[in-house]
Amino acid sequence: MAEDKDVQAFLDKVKKMEKGEKLDLSSDEDLSIGIMNLISIEEHLFFSAEKTGNPAYYEVLKEVRDMRKSLLKRIIKDYEGEVWCISKHLLASSMRLMEVGTKMLGKGSEADARDLFKKAYNLYSLFWGLNLGIVKTEDVKHVDDDKAHFISEDAKPVDKGSSSLFAKLGQVVKKAVDCCRE
Repeated sequence: MAEDKDVQAFLDKVKKMEKGEKLDLSSDEDLSIGIMNLISIEEHLFFSAEKTGNPAYYEVLKEVRDMRKSLLKRIIKDYEGEVWCISKHLLASSMRLMEVGTKMLGKGSEADARDLFKKAYNLYSLFWGLNLGIVKTEDVKHVDDDKAHFISEDAKPVDKGSSSLFAKLGQVVKKAVDCCRE
């Protein structure tokens, strides 16, 4: 019950900030997806440079990296220690797991795809948890995937007896970050 109150308190805070036009999570969510793709472009440029031996790819990589850094600063306002780097890697990992999940779906491996999609969403939720101040780096503990309680379609933990960090964050992100709002 305390966790439900914490989630509700956070959602109330988000609504207040939105009314004051201090927070536009819909735009930030779109921006985070754009940043994911920029990270992916950086990776592809690196591999293209190495595979072809053409150093021109590194020049483009530098430009894309600078663009990604400047855009990431729009979302990550306050960070300490490794939060910047953790955030970048959470987005990159989430994007890769989505891509592999999509490939699995195309191959007919629906169970594998769903598992990868859940993991991608969990990482994405952790990104928002860190950057909206819901989770502090000292709160991030190892979560055993076999014991994690993921979110069902109706945004409720599958196992109501216990709720993992990922499940709590998933609830918050599902309620707070609505990409369909204009």
